[in-house]
Amino acid sequence: MLLHTLIERHGHDSFRQTHQWSYENPGEFWSEAWDDLGIVGTRGSIAHSGAGFGSTRWFPEASLNVVSTLLAGDPDTEVLVAYSEDGPRRSLTRTALRDEVAACAAALQASGVGVGDRVAAWMPHVPETVIFALGALSLGAIVSTASTDFGPSALVDRFGQIEPTILLASARSMYGGKSINHEAVLDEVADRLPTLTTVVVVGGDSSRTSWESWLGPHRGAALSPRDLPFDHPGFILFSSGTTGTPKCIVHSAAGVLLKVLSEQGYHLDVRADDRMLYATTCGWMMWNWLVMGLGTGATIVLMDGSPGHPTMTRVWSIAAAERLTFLGVSAALIDAWRRTESDPLAEGNLDALRTIASTGSPLAPEGYDWVSSAISPTIAVASIAGGTDLCGCLVLGVATEEVHRGEIQGPALGLDVSVVRSDGSQADIEEEGELICRTTFPSVPVRFWGDDDGARMHSAYFDRFPGIWAHGDFAKITPHGGFEILGRLDATLNSKGVRIGTAEIYRVVLSIPGVDDALAVAQPFEGDSRIVLFVVTTGELDDQLEGTIRTHLRSQASPRHVPALIVRAPEMPRTRSGKMTELAVADIVANRTERDTSSLANPGSLEWFREWTKSSTA
Repeated sequence: MLLHTLIERHGHDSFRQTHQWSYENPGEFWSEAWDDLGIVGTRGSIAHSGAGFGSTRWFPEASLNVVSTLLAGDPDTEVLVAYSEDGPRRSLTRTALRDEVAACAAALQASGVGVGDRVAAWMPHVPETVIFALGALSLGAIVSTASTDFGPSALVDRFGQIEPTILLASARSMYGGKSINHEAVLDEVADRLPTLTTVVVVGGDSSRTSWESWLGPHRGAALSPRDLPFDHPGFILFSSGTTGTPKCIVHSAAGVLLKVLSEQGYHLDVRADDRMLYATTCGWMMWNWLVMGLGTGATIVLMDGSPGHPTMTRVWSIAAAERLTFLGVSAALIDAWRRTESDPLAEGNLDALRTIASTGSPLAPEGYDWVSSAISPTIAVASIAGGTDLCGCLVLGVATEEVHRGEIQGPALGLDVSVVRSDGSQADIEEEGELICRTTFPSVPVRFWGDDDGARMHSAYFDRFPGIWAHGDFAKITPHGGFEILGRLDATLNSKGVRIGTAEIYRVVLSIPGVDDALAVAQPFEGDSRIVLFVVTTGELDDQLEGTIRTHLRSQASPRHVPALIVRAPEMPRTRSGKMTELAVADIVANRTERDTSSLANPGSLEWFREWTKSSTA
């Protein structure tokens, strides 16, 4: 076990000693991690220059391309397997994957893509998306992906900011047994992205360039990844807040690679001969996290479509067939299995499975119990938490420590993660506070796209506590040194593990005739949370208007933006300056202590929400 080796190398008695050493000596730790994790490239003699979150530059002498690490190893090993709802199992050896990536890189180059150019993918969770991303990264281009459940408005909100030149799109996708045609809206999306020079379509009968015709002339090309500085941008991910368009978070590909491999290799004990699946989409940072798993030497397994189709045991049949050693899912899916009394062992032999990782929302203690009773008490349940902002984890599993039900085991190596009060002082054990990190790390965003003076990025993470990363989560530290994540500090919503900005909901809903005002919050519900949309309407909120709201959100944003409940309210709380106060309502519906509302022009409006909350939770 790689973590054992690290602990013993430094003469420590426990992970906790090694963790403290790792953040007190970040240069030594991240240099050792580079070597232990097999990063291919020139590291240089300096681990970091500068100090703090704003000035640190990691490995300033380094020269590398992440694709060289991701595709290193035995050429004949099967490294990528893919399952879809309606197609055969697909498989690529490392040689076959390298050949496809080489052809894609050559096709991108022939299409004019070079260092620093942006390329985008609106795709299912399939091999072509991985190939496209690796091909672009090998050239030094910047990759951004979105899943096929995003509608045209949500796509343009994201991709429109970064001005991509190439768009890879799928003609259709499958979810829950339903075939969804994307060609009908592809023209609309392309028209609203004027910087596109090429649209490449996978499948279908589109008159646009097909994947095969685009790649075909370049098959047989040699793969020559271009070495780049460590902080060269590789990914743009999106994180939505309560106002404005989604933030475009620019990540160093090498920084993400090193951070993710430290999590997989040290914390989660992923090994070179493992087989790992994470149930994700291309619109979630866990897609990037899974693709980085190629760097461990493990085989990654892609599963597209619904994890519950044709039955709730679909994931388990794949786990048995592939002899998975690592399975990652959402906490909500574990809870669904528990509530439906699923029997994983009926699908086949799962004795290869060592770890089940859970993220997206807090995993309830009953979820841990279900894994132990329904599968095996020897499986490590690794609840993990972090997010798009760092494309990795702040807190996660610890391979050398006991798992305690209901807790995330510990902080990430190299990161001084803690919980503080609102004044920045250290919270006591079991005291609720804000999740923070005091030390910088390689996957801190390079910048936000278009944020030339750094003001938006500083506001996002460092306004609350100068020089300290404030992650925006309520949390507490347990007596075991573990963590419990209790929810978001702001009004940003969490839907099945994906951050949803309320601004994205309002842009759609407030364009509908008859809707005069809207406010969306997350409400704890059955061990997870649900989105509740309150609306002020001109007339009654009848079935027709509610159906229109749901249809518009599904088609223009995504199914994740569709609320569980739509409720008519008499008025929304607003400040004297006219700003709507989402946090006041969020506190009420979550049964949290209400914050100061003295700035409200209509504080009496909150009484209606208090009464509604009592009735909804009775």
